[in-house]
Amino acid sequence: MRIGVPKEVAANERRVALTPEVVGRLKKGGFEIVVERGAGSAAFFPDSAYTAAGATLVDRAVALGDVDVTLQVQAPAAADVARYREGGAVVAAFQPASDAALVRQLAQRKLTTFSLVLLPRITRAQGMDVLSSQATVAGYKAVLIAASATGRLLPMLVTAAGTLPAARVLVLGAGVAGLQAIATARRLGAIVSAFDVRPAVKEQVQSLGAVFLEMAIEEHAETAGGYAKELSADTHQKELAFLAKSVKDADIVITTAAIPGKKAPILITAAAVDGMKPGAVIVDLAAETGGNCELTQAGVEIVRHGVSILGPLNLPSTLPFDASQMYARNVAAFLGHIVKDGQLRMDFTDQIINDTCVTHAGEVRKS
Repeated sequence: MRIGVPKEVAANERRVALTPEVVGRLKKGGFEIVVERGAGSAAFFPDSAYTAAGATLVDRAVALGDVDVTLQVQAPAAADVARYREGGAVVAAFQPASDAALVRQLAQRKLTTFSLVLLPRITRAQGMDVLSSQATVAGYKAVLIAASATGRLLPMLVTAAGTLPAARVLVLGAGVAGLQAIATARRLGAIVSAFDVRPAVKEQVQSLGAVFLEMAIEEHAETAGGYAKELSADTHQKELAFLAKSVKDADIVITTAAIPGKKAPILITAAAVDGMKPGAVIVDLAAETGGNCELTQAGVEIVRHGVSILGPLNLPSTLPFDASQMYARNVAAFLGHIVKDGQLRMDFTDQIINDTCVTHAGEVRKS
């Protein structure tokens, strides 16, 4: 089977779908790999590293149109759809609901497309979980951004000029990104607390040395897959009041809360921001899906009453070397699952294949 790796063309995307290390592993597994020239350069993987690993360097037309499976990070570009081999396959990480027109184009081209963001949260899929691997990077980088934006040091320091107290960091949402943010803030010496509507994550938060903020929630706040689910209107209002009190003393707030397939829940209202200390910083990792702070603007930093609110986009791409390494390993695991004896294994009784397949045989399966 011939695998193509094109250069990413989405704005500000520096990652690459396969790294030389993973190319070498796939070559040993019997795959032929072609890589567009310069595909890995933005992630610090030169063309020479790919050829040393056994890949063949090609132009974009070959990487898209003369392969059996194309591996990408971002969704296919609409301008590229006609360049893919009709009936071929594409594996990427994209949300089909965000671009229905593109999904229809892919189906019309009779492409079999898989989206890794739709992977089911089951044990068999853990090695393919791009959301978790990339969230790890985002959670780490969010704390570094906040540390750069705040006007104070994070650790407690005893100096000749007196003792400087440690900064207080509050993390909202204790998923993969949140837990990595907690761990990073703790490594930098901050006093860290965290909140999540799922009581089951309390032990994980405490194991990292953070204080878990508990709010009595009568309804069940977790899906069968382990994700947080949308709260009732009454419970959400109680949550907002609870968090408004919690953010008052925070020097840094990192928000990571998301509900799969829906707009991010508002956790910090404008009124709550007004009650925060001047110089406080909010880094909203949910900016791409609407934001956890009512005032967040995607890709923009705003200041309100001395409080900085940052809505960074695509943080994994800002650390492309390691983000690409994790992504590539996830993709290789997925490829090993869907390919058998050199052919795509389109078994829709398999939950992983069924849940991730967006288009197949001219039909839209997920939208």
